Amino acid sequence: MHKNTAPQTPMMQQYSTIKSQYEGFLLFYRMGDFYELFGDDACAAAGVLNITLTQRRSSKESTGIPMCGVPFHAAENYIAKLLQEGFKVALCEQTESPQEAKKARGSKALVNRDVVRLYTKGTLTEDSMLPQQAATYLSALYTYKGASAFGWLDLAGGTFNVTTVNAATLLPTLNRVNPSEILVEEAQENTFTLDTWESAQTTPFGDVFSPHIAERTLKEQLHVSTLDGFGFTDKAQIAVCGALVAYVAQTQKMAQVTLPRPQVSHQGGTMHLDPATCTNLELTKTLQGQRKGSLLHAIDHSVTAAGSRLMEAWLNAPLRDKSAIINRQEAVATFVAHKAARTTLRQTLKGLPDLSRALSRLNFKRGGPRDMASIYHVLSCLPTLGKALNTLKDPHKVPHLHSICTNLQSHSLTALLHKALNTENLPLLARDGDFINEGYCPDLDTYRLYSHQALDLLQQLERDEAEALGISSLKIKYNKVWGYYIELTKANAAKVPSHYIHRQTTTQSQRFTTEKLLEIEKNVASSGQKAQERELALYEELRAAICAESTSLLQVAHALAELDVFLSMATHAQEKGLTRPEITEDTVFEITAGRHSVVENTVETFIPNNCMLTKAPLWLVTGPNMAGKSTFLRQNALLAILAHIGCYLPAKKAKIGLIDRIFTRIGAADDLARGQSTFMVEMVETANILNNATEKSLVILDEIGRGTATYDGLSIAWACVEHLLNQKRCRTLFATHYHELTQLEEKYKNLNCYHVAVKEWEGEIVFLHEVQKGAAPRSYGVHVGRLAGLPTAVTQRAESVLAMLEERSAHTLGAHQQMPLFAEGPIAPPHTQPHTPTHTPPQPVENAETLSAKALATTVKAINPDALSPIQALETLYQLKKQAQEGGQDGTHH
Repeated sequence: MHKNTAPQTPMMQQYSTIKSQYEGFLLFYRMGDFYELFGDDACAAAGVLNITLTQRRSSKESTGIPMCGVPFHAAENYIAKLLQEGFKVALCEQTESPQEAKKARGSKALVNRDVVRLYTKGTLTEDSMLPQQAATYLSALYTYKGASAFGWLDLAGGTFNVTTVNAATLLPTLNRVNPSEILVEEAQENTFTLDTWESAQTTPFGDVFSPHIAERTLKEQLHVSTLDGFGFTDKAQIAVCGALVAYVAQTQKMAQVTLPRPQVSHQGGTMHLDPATCTNLELTKTLQGQRKGSLLHAIDHSVTAAGSRLMEAWLNAPLRDKSAIINRQEAVATFVAHKAARTTLRQTLKGLPDLSRALSRLNFKRGGPRDMASIYHVLSCLPTLGKALNTLKDPHKVPHLHSICTNLQSHSLTALLHKALNTENLPLLARDGDFINEGYCPDLDTYRLYSHQALDLLQQLERDEAEALGISSLKIKYNKVWGYYIELTKANAAKVPSHYIHRQTTTQSQRFTTEKLLEIEKNVASSGQKAQERELALYEELRAAICAESTSLLQVAHALAELDVFLSMATHAQEKGLTRPEITEDTVFEITAGRHSVVENTVETFIPNNCMLTKAPLWLVTGPNMAGKSTFLRQNALLAILAHIGCYLPAKKAKIGLIDRIFTRIGAADDLARGQSTFMVEMVETANILNNATEKSLVILDEIGRGTATYDGLSIAWACVEHLLNQKRCRTLFATHYHELTQLEEKYKNLNCYHVAVKEWEGEIVFLHEVQKGAAPRSYGVHVGRLAGLPTAVTQRAESVLAMLEERSAHTLGAHQQMPLFAEGPIAPPHTQPHTPTHTPPQPVENAETLSAKALATTVKAINPDALSPIQALETLYQLKKQAQEGGQDGTHH
């Protein structure tokens, strides 16, 4: 930490005072055309922004204060980079001009400064800082009297929701919302385990979570005397919403902010998807963090950014209500059946600006004439959209389309904005002017007339006066001393009328003014400033009129986004030949010729496969690596999710019973930050599944138990299968390389074995990617190693070792024996279970010299291989080897 003991200048004293009020923020301190940072802030920012770190020092100081700065006009780009690195920024502006400071407090007065905005990840409204196709949420989490609530607010998108959460629903809710910033009361910071979102936690200023304070804040925000009509179920929900409103007011530095009304959401309405499932299935981004290659990228054909954001929100929150899903399907079906209307609607939507974000900027007084024009552009297109919607067959009989048609009626603001705005060459900022239409305001037209056409007015006056007096040499001129004046030669002095006011006489001429010329001069001098002031006032009037219609405009914005998503789904369905799934209330799961939405876009030919989990809800899937087991597992999970958001499916036929949760355990990696090994991560995820799955769940498990010793892993996999079959009875796809598990098919009628087929051809294998009944004949691991490029010597040696091990295993187990692991009753792990040999193992030879070839042969003949378990056989082999080595060391020949 930098410390400077030298006396501070008045400016640095001002900086230190302001900085002390915003601990935890980097202070951008306005000095002229730059924002400057000092001390530790400068050191931190210079490294992140890759800008030069200098020093500020007075002549008396040997060492100065670290300092760096950025141009004020480019500050947003720098601030955005700092926010991405986890910093928060306080923007400190000059609140008066140097002239005002001097006039008020003398020639050496310091300009007043104050923080006008706090930048945090969850409170951004600037277009340059926001991702176009993803929402940015500010959220809050609070517990009061045993009840916990979670709220989330998208300032730029105009959504505000709150729900009750508990230990089981918190992480799925966080995963669904994926907030950029989470408000937590300081006293409750250690109450919640937020894992992935720990870095997003922040503590607001003051006691904003107090239910009493939050209730008052919320009433003031909503302009109501009671909150009874908003559906809040407990004080925790009110506290969360009030805290969000207060924090927005704190960061935006506004006493009153314009926000949408909070909506109470209920947990039972959506499917729970935990972080591991969303990551494993790559729903909205790949394992590398890219949108391209995800399910969202594959299915999203939206033509607007708002549509893409809504599609992502739906994908993160699949529905669990059958009627709600069917209502979405009906909307999609309508657009599938009306290609012409779909084409017209998509073409109209394609050019529309982002209504909700333009409205947000105007609400927070960061917008400009272009945002007003964006709103006008959207509203002016509503009649075209309405006309196209009316060509559909009975759109009002489809609930979603009825709502869309209702919200996309002509809006009252359209006429006002059409009359007021000049949409050609709009300035970025209102102060730049010339965006109000001529004829909208007579006063403004007058000011502009004098400001823009002063020369024309003067020339016209000059012609009028010359004609009236009959003096062709009459001129209207200007100088800084006298301003505008009429100049006449002395020869025409007798023609000067009485209303002329004498100003000056020269050797050759006389100079006069008139009341009209004085009026023109006065208006010309002030008209520019008056035009700007009047236009800014008109801008504020228009902004207020638009903000007063925020609720209806947000309804329009949501209707447009929803329309775009339905059109996107219909377009995707037609282009890919998708099928409308049948949704039921039971636990059926029947997919005929299903495909993987992402993988089929990357291969020339995709082999579709069936998945029937109705009669036998657990499929045990075997097959070699690279054959397509993981693709098949993920494919069916994705089909289930798509069905629950109302989307058509890449399948010939589909019938799916409602699913409450989808669990996946696919692959693993170390979580070093939390001190967990690969196997520990695997076990934690598996434990979550086995503890929380229900009969309504869909479980996807891939290679359980592979991260530990063979017997441990096989035991765990076996126990998991039996637990899922006997206790959970949920629809399950269980992929494994433990072929021993396939013997369970004989014991359990609700388990079926399937394998991903391969074909051997001239010593090589061909992946058929077909899921067929029965267990895989072998794993083909050595073949896969050869395909991966292992050295020939390694694969040849591996094949010989494999042959030897398989032969020994066959002799050990016999043709019809089952491994002890699958015997009736509980079985202890092989390495701890005491066993009673069914044979007499060779005893150590007390005198190695007496061991002969004949004695060794006798010992070997006494062994009964069929009676040995694998571990017993291995122990016997080691004993024989030891005895042979001891005999060889003593010179015995065998």
